[in-house]
Amino acid sequence: MRTSQPYPPQGGPSGLVRPRTDRDLAACVEGLAAVHRHSGYPVNWPDHPADWLTPRALLAAWVAELDGRVVGHLSLSRAAEGDGAPGVWAARTGVGVDVTAVVGRLFVSPDARGHGLGAALLARAVEEARTLALHPVLDVVDSDTAATALYERLGWELLDVVEQHWAPDQTVSVRCYAAPGQA
Repeated sequence: MRTSQPYPPQGGPSGLVRPRTDRDLAACVEGLAAVHRHSGYPVNWPDHPADWLTPRALLAAWVAELDGRVVGHLSLSRAAEGDGAPGVWAARTGVGVDVTAVVGRLFVSPDARGHGLGAALLARAVEEARTLALHPVLDVVDSDTAATALYERLGWELLDVVEQHWAPDQTVSVRCYAAPGQA
């Protein structure tokens, strides 16, 4: 696994994508809180945000830095209960969910948007998934138009829109995507 990836490759802000360390978690939680206040992501604020950023099935996680500050995050995990995209992809392709990697916990702080860091984080996760011979997929709530616009601009293929029951009184429409060339 590469230790860091400068972004953008030529000119622009001094940003990079690198593996997340335990020391990054406090800054990641701060950034996630800013995103939650600004954009409502995640929809339901987790009781333990650092644990939420580190799911049990975690394969890898990265942060984006801009001018030396951690301003973004993304994780890559094995499929877990409640993930919609792995099952949709498996049904479409006729293989098991065990050959998928779930891209998740992606955010970029509101004050750092517009520098391509979300795209750089996604590219790094796709690269790692393919290195592991896994197919990158992701779920996103249907109402998150900024995220869906990013995925579609980057060529992610919409597999389906499914309803998920997150709580007895909460049903959410979720868009399931596969990375370009994977569906």
